[in-house]
Amino acid sequence: MRLELNPSDGNLGFQIAPMIDVVFVIMLFFMVMAGAVKIENELNTQLPGRVETSGPTDFVDEQIITISDTGEIALNDEPFDSAASKELPQLKGTLMRLKQNADAAKTPAVVTIISDTQAKYSRTIDVLDALAVAKIDNVTFTVNEEE
Repeated sequence: MRLELNPSDGNLGFQIAPMIDVVFVIMLFFMVMAGAVKIENELNTQLPGRVETSGPTDFVDEQIITISDTGEIALNDEPFDSAASKELPQLKGTLMRLKQNADAAKTPAVVTIISDTQAKYSRTIDVLDALAVAKIDNVTFTVNEEE
C-alpha cells in the first residue's frame, strides 16, 4: 500500500512533539549552566569610616630654612642668630614652638632646607642638629641654584 500525499491536505495542525523536544533541550541547557555558576564568597572588608578629631585640621604648612654662602640662616626669609653661632638658640626655640603648634593642630611639621651651593656643610649640620632638638623629622633638602 502506497501512501500518497494530497496537496490539498497541507494543514497538519499544531505539532506538540517538536515543541516538547525544544522545551526539554532548553531546560537541560539551563540546568547544566546553573551548576557551572560559581558562588561568590563573602569578603570580610570594612569600608573606611569617619575619623573624629578634637579640632579642625589645616593643610601642611611647609617651613623653609635657607642657608647662605656666608653661613647666615633664615627661616621663611626671617634671619636667625649670627653667622658665627654654632648652637643657633633662636632657631631652636622657634623650631620647638613650630613642632608644638604642629602637634597641637595634629599636622606634620615639614621643613625644607635650601642651601647655597657655596655654603659650608658644617652649617647644614648645625641646622640639622637644631631640627633634631625640636624633634622635627620631615625634612627635605634642595640647593639654591642661581639663574
